[in-house]
Amino acid sequence: MNIRNICFILGWTFVAVGILGFIPNPLVSSDGFFVVNAPHNLVHLLTGAAFIFGAVRFEGREALVVTGIGVAYLAVAGLGFVTSGNMLLGMVHINEADRWLHLGLAFAILLPGILLRPTQRSIHA
Repeated sequence: MNIRNICFILGWTFVAVGILGFIPNPLVSSDGFFVVNAPHNLVHLLTGAAFIFGAVRFEGREALVVTGIGVAYLAVAGLGFVTSGNMLLGMVHINEADRWLHLGLAFAILLPGILLRPTQRSIHA
């Protein structure tokens, strides 16, 4: 497993969760265990796109992409814990489960960014 594959796995996972959030279900929805609304789903879709774009566009520097997104999620988690109520920045619906998930995601995203080596660039003659 290399950091580029991690980018793709995280990217497509975030895209899937973003799409799933628009479909009523017990896990990720407006009434789910992880409460989301349209802006929250869009954040998931954009995060997924950032991972995928990073894997494609920044070959050899995917660790920077992963680490950057991990730091952003750490900031989101921190902001979630200091936000009273259920609206992050007045537009993203969150609940207690989301707060802890964002913290766990931050570390799960940061670890590969820190520990895995970048992919080697292909040399074409």
